[in-house]
Amino acid sequence: MLKIGLTGNIGSGKTTVSKVFEVLGIPVFYADDAAKNVMVNDRQLITEIKSAFGDAAYFWDGTLNRKYISSIVFNNDKALAKLNSLVHPATFRAFDTWVKNTGNGVPYVLKEAALLFESDSYKMCDYTIMVTAPLEARIKRVEERDGLSRAEIEKREDHQFSEEKKMHLADFIIKNNDSQLVIPQVLALHDRIMSLGIGH
Repeated sequence: MLKIGLTGNIGSGKTTVSKVFEVLGIPVFYADDAAKNVMVNDRQLITEIKSAFGDAAYFWDGTLNRKYISSIVFNNDKALAKLNSLVHPATFRAFDTWVKNTGNGVPYVLKEAALLFESDSYKMCDYTIMVTAPLEARIKRVEERDGLSRAEIEKREDHQFSEEKKMHLADFIIKNNDSQLVIPQVLALHDRIMSLGIGH
């Protein structure tokens, strides 16, 4: 079973693209959701986070003290890098388990991850897909969706590789803009993957 990574910078529409693949019967592993899950369920990771950031990283009931963690890593690139260095391997383990449990009845699976290239998790994938969109369109989407300010969005953007760099690294590109419809691109890419015999 082939593993294909899918990524895109903030506001690119990678989750929308993932949903189209799901309609086609392709299972999708959402790495960002998995990362949140392992931070409260992976015992090894919990121990590592407490060791790095203190017991206050978790409440008495085992839930993550997100406000506390955010206050440490916000505007502290070294602390953020440390947190990522702990969370990413745990997310990789979760992906491996998910793949084993997904079964062999599908031609391929997708791993949707914002930091696919930044975390080196693309190396666990056979191929990668990059979803692109114009910067202004991405900022507008995130402002409307998450209520973030432009400055907050640009700060998150700064923690990701540029679109240009990701496009250079990716095997396939899906353009999410006003001139090209996404669904036909996904269908064409799906057909291309299948016709190549990938995953058989």
